[in-house]
Order: sequence, then C-alpha cells, then structure tokens
Amino acid sequence: MKVLVTGAGALLGQGIIKSLRSSSLKPTIVTVDPNPLSVGLYWADAAHLVPMASAPDYMEKVEAVLRLERPDVVMVGTDTELAPFAAHRARLEQDYSTHVLVSSPEVIEIADDKWQTAQFFKDHGFDYPDSALPGDEDRLIEKFGFPLLVKPRRGARSIGVGVVKNREELAYAIERGNNVVIQEYVGTPNDEYTAGVLYFDHRAQASIVMRRDLRDGNTYRAYVEEYPEFNRIVREMADHLKPYGPSNFQFRIDREGRVKVFEINARFSGTTPLRAHAGFNEVELSLRHILHGESLAQPAVEPMIILRYWEETVIRQSDVDRVKGDS
Repeated sequence: MKVLVTGAGALLGQGIIKSLRSSSLKPTIVTVDPNPLSVGLYWADAAHLVPMASAPDYMEKVEAVLRLERPDVVMVGTDTELAPFAAHRARLEQDYSTHVLVSSPEVIEIADDKWQTAQFFKDHGFDYPDSALPGDEDRLIEKFGFPLLVKPRRGARSIGVGVVKNREELAYAIERGNNVVIQEYVGTPNDEYTAGVLYFDHRAQASIVMRRDLRDGNTYRAYVEEYPEFNRIVREMADHLKPYGPSNFQFRIDREGRVKVFEINARFSGTTPLRAHAGFNEVELSLRHILHGESLAQPAVEPMIILRYWEETVIRQSDVDRVKGDS
C-alpha cells in the first residue's frame, strides 16, 4: 500500500503522516511540499518538491509525481490544495489508477466560506452562530449587543478573527478587514469543541468529539469523552453536507446548551493525530474502507486528556540535497 500526502510542511499534512505511521497498515508514504525544509518530507519513504498550489504548473508537477510513484491513495494536507484536487479528482483517479480522498467542489466551497457555512446550517434547520455581512450589522447589535465576532469569510487557524466590544471597534474591523462576516459571540473558550466525522456510502459512519483549548488558533489540549448527543448532531450535519470521507466540525455550546458550528473543514484536521491516540485513527479507517472494502464501524473511544508539545526532527544538508535531487 502506498499513500501520497501533500502539504508535508503543514500541521494537517504532518498529522496525516503521523496517523499513517501509528496505524497497523504500515503503508509506504510519499510526501510532497514546496519547501525543502518541510519536516514531513523527512518522515516519508519518498519525498518530492512541487510548486505552491496557486502556481500555474502546480497540477502538472503533482501529476509527474503521480506518474512516477503510482500511489494507491492521495490525501490532501493543506486547505489550498483541496480545490484543485477536487476539480481534477475524476481524471486523476482514472489516469493514475488511484483514489483521491477529497470532497466535491460544492462541499469544499461551503466549508471554505464562513458565510456559506452559516447559510448551510440555516437552510438545513441546525443551530448556528447568527451571521451578517457588512451593512446588516445593526440587526446583530440589536439582537445580541456586544461582544461580536468579525472574521474573514475565507480563512483558517483564527487568523484575522477579532472580538469587537463596541460600534467603533466593529466599524474599524469591517473597514480594515477584507471580505468579512460578522457573527454573534457564542459561549466561552471553555465551551469549544472539535469533531471528526467519516462519511462514506451515503451516510456518516463514525465520529469523535473532543473539547479543546486553543493556542494560536490550534488545539494544544484536548479532552476526549463519549459525548453521545454531540456525536449524534455532528453526524446528522455530515449526512446533510455529504462530504467524501473526512470532515471536521468546530463548534461552541451556547447558554442554552445548543451546538453552534462556526467552522467546517471538508478534510482531515489538525487534531487528526490526537484522535488516533484515543482509538479513532480516521486515516487508517478511511484506507481500510477505500482499499480493502472493510465496513466502517464506530471505534470505541477512550476518555483521556491529550497534551500537545513541540518536538524536533534533525536533518543534514545531505538530506536536503537528496530531496532536491529527487525532485
């Protein structure tokens, strides 16, 4: 079994590689990234350099790697690569006899745009953070008062997200921001959760929910419990979203105990390797289903607290030269 992971320099790509290494499948891992100093390149069995996803020759270079390596599955490790892989998925799978684990362009667009995310939940009858575009902010002020959240419609890791406490701060955030959405402020930082759902064969088949503490937009402490009601809700959401394979729902609980999702990621997430520690290795589960045709059953999730920390990988100049030479 050979798996190609893109985005070897990203937290997401590295998390996929870690989950592959901890699985019982022991696949051959091929990685790609634009930067020769991306650590995930040195965790792999083979590594190649490709351009940034925005480059005009990005897909051409990716296809050269597919032609050479012939992976059984491609797993996308950055947000910016989702759209090009989704657009070309059918052709890539046919031309290179591979499986590209990526959702449809429509699902990726809903997840990528915070305004469309809110509209998706509204249209399907779920609770969601009430949202407005600039020009409609008075409705939110009248309904909720302050504080409110202002965030880019497209973004990740809380970059550009700000809490505003009055009209002056709100006006400044709207003027300073680029294509923003305004939302009610839900719950507290202690009420924040992240969930992973696997959706195959027209239904959500497995899920895990963790409460989390954030630092710089990423989970650095996770609290794993069974959370049966939260799992039921996120599975129902995935049944309406209809991703292909993994999806990630990030939510807070409001004062009435309602789940209000503020972000969808139509992919694995930065907490994917943390989930594997709790017995939910979604990467392995996906591979077993896609390649071996195994039925997906909900794994038993072990309650625990997961603490994240920095670690180091040491490389030599000869390692860098090898990666550059292989590309």
